[in-house]
Amino acid sequence: MRWFVTGGCGFIGRALIQSLVERGETVRVYDNLSVGTRGELAGVAPFVEVESPQSMEDSTGLELVVGDILDEPSVRSSVRGADVIVHLAANTGVGPSVENPGSDCRTNVLGTLAILESARHRGVKRVVFASSGAPLGECEPPLHERLAPRPASPYGASKLAGEGYCSAYFHSFGVETVALRFGNVYGPGSMHKGSVVAKFIRQSLSGEEWEVYGDGNQTRDFVYVADLVDAIQRAGTTPGVGGEVFQIATNAETTVNQLIAVMQQVLGEMGAPAGRVLHTATRTGDVLRNYSDTSKAREQLGWQAEHSLREGIAKTIAWFLSSPAAKAA
Repeated sequence: MRWFVTGGCGFIGRALIQSLVERGETVRVYDNLSVGTRGELAGVAPFVEVESPQSMEDSTGLELVVGDILDEPSVRSSVRGADVIVHLAANTGVGPSVENPGSDCRTNVLGTLAILESARHRGVKRVVFASSGAPLGECEPPLHERLAPRPASPYGASKLAGEGYCSAYFHSFGVETVALRFGNVYGPGSMHKGSVVAKFIRQSLSGEEWEVYGDGNQTRDFVYVADLVDAIQRAGTTPGVGGEVFQIATNAETTVNQLIAVMQQVLGEMGAPAGRVLHTATRTGDVLRNYSDTSKAREQLGWQAEHSLREGIAKTIAWFLSSPAAKAA
C-alpha cells in the first residue's frame, strides 16, 4: 500500500513510519518541519526529499515533501496515488489553544479540510484522522463514542470540527474517514513532546522539579506509542469502518500521582534521579477525569492495547537514558 502521512516527522509519525517501512510499504511524508526534523526522520529510515512530487504510484520506499497543510494546492499535488492518508499534523495541546485559539483553528480545522478536499479530488480511498478525547470535554468517564461532545477548550473544539468534517466527507463524498481519539500517548522518540511523561523524564534528567498542575489527582489514560501505531494501521486497512470514530487508549484510569509513583520506581531501578514534585495552579480547559472505553475498537478493528503502564514507562525511560537524540533535545 501507499501511505501519505502528514506530520510524519513528529513523534507519532516517526513511530508509524518505522513500522510501515519495516513492512515494506511505500510512504510519503508531508511535514513543515516545525517540530520534527530531517535528521530525526533519517534516524528512522533513509528517505528521498521530493520538491515536485509525482504520483505515488511511481514511488517506492520513503519520501519527504516539505510543505504546510494549509497550502491546499501543494497537498493536493502531493497526495496523488496514495491509498491511505494518515493526518497527524496539528497544533496540539490545551494550553496553546487557550493562548491562541485562532492559530489552533486555522491549523486544526482548515488544515483538516484541505486534507479532506485533497482526498476527495484525488480519489484517496481512506483518511485516518488523529483526534483526541478533548472533544468530549468534562464528562463522567469512561469516555465512549456515544457521548455528546462538549469541548472545554479551543483544542477540543477544533478536533471536534475535524471529526465533523470527516463524517461529512464520508456521507457526502464517499471518502472513507476514520477518526481515532488518542489517549495520552507516550513512548520512545518523544523528546519534543510536551505531555506529562516526556516532560517529567526531561525534567528529571536535567535536575528540574516535576511540575504538576493542581493536586495530581486528575486522571488520564496513557497509551504506549507502539499500541497506537497498531491502531492507526488497522484503521487504515480494516474494511467497513468508514465514517466511524474510535477511542484508542488502554481502558485504564491513572492519576498523575500514580504515574509519578511508577516513574519514580522505574527511574530508581535504572539508577536515574527523579524530580521533586512541585504543585502549581490548575490549567484552564483541563478536565479532571479522563479514561476510555475501547470496546468499539476491539470489536470493529480487532485492536486493544498490549503494553501495561509500567512496561511502557520502562521502555520509554530506557530510550531517554540511552538515546543521543533525547540528550540533545
